[in-house]
Amino acid sequence: MERILLVLFLSACPVLSSSLPRQYHFVDLSLTWTEALAYCRQTYTDIVTIQDSEELTRLMDTLLSARHSSDTWIGLYSLIHWWWSDDFIGAGANYSNWEIFFNEPNFIGASQFCVSIGSTGLWWDDYCEINYSVLCYNGTQLEPEYVYVDKKMNWSSAQMYCRENFVDLATVSSDLQNRMVKELVPFGAYLWIGLFRFPNFFWSDGSSVLFSNWDDADNPINSMTMICGITSGDSKGRWRFLSCETKLPVVCYYDPPLTKQRVKLRLKTEDSVNLNEAVLKESILKMLQDRLKENGGNEVTLKWREQPDGEVFKKEGQAVNSFL
Repeated sequence: MERILLVLFLSACPVLSSSLPRQYHFVDLSLTWTEALAYCRQTYTDIVTIQDSEELTRLMDTLLSARHSSDTWIGLYSLIHWWWSDDFIGAGANYSNWEIFFNEPNFIGASQFCVSIGSTGLWWDDYCEINYSVLCYNGTQLEPEYVYVDKKMNWSSAQMYCRENFVDLATVSSDLQNRMVKELVPFGAYLWIGLFRFPNFFWSDGSSVLFSNWDDADNPINSMTMICGITSGDSKGRWRFLSCETKLPVVCYYDPPLTKQRVKLRLKTEDSVNLNEAVLKESILKMLQDRLKENGGNEVTLKWREQPDGEVFKKEGQAVNSFL
């Protein structure tokens, strides 16, 4: 049985690349979101990004320490672009008839991406998973013949149904067409039409939006093409959107630079073994990494440094040396 005896001295602890934890900084200035972005990038790293509940807690602790509980910019933003299901981009493609009394589109809970029309002929942004009856069309995009479908389904199912049985979900590009559609909507009902948009959520530092903490509140879009994210201590850290031209303070983050240290590791073996064998190298590396974690080295990452000939270990008498 081949055995390896690891001789490891604390004075020659193998390392490693490591980094200090991300630092959060509250900036009590009155800035637009774009100004806040520029300030954070010039002074620190970027506007704060929130990827999990732990980071959210740290953000709230930062605001609490600053004794700030009202609205504050975070690095989240959303691009607003409406599309018709049939890809219509001709004259009137930007036509809309929103219910402005209720601030439509109001994007409640940052979760409304599809559009319905009510019996008043006014439009609402809505939750795509709601089941409504449907407005499809036959004919052409310029001269559509609208068809009322008295079957309740969500927006995606409505799109599929209209495409299988007609041309597509209804495209409405003028007041005349909107009056034609209105005549088909039963009193008090809401019907799906073909207008929708994609979520298009982004963090300013390019991180993926994998975690969310939306506030169940209005996020008025109006005619904006971009809306920017805020949070507050008063809302317990929940997120919503405002006009990016609003003046608010911001929380920035700073990532301390990565530090690297090269350390010589000496291993002794009782029998002749090939320490450059891939599985054995990875086993040794994992054992060392686990030992570091047991001793609080969670911020440290180990990696073998290959020699010019591609090997990691070199014989030194009866010992074998390597660098990490």
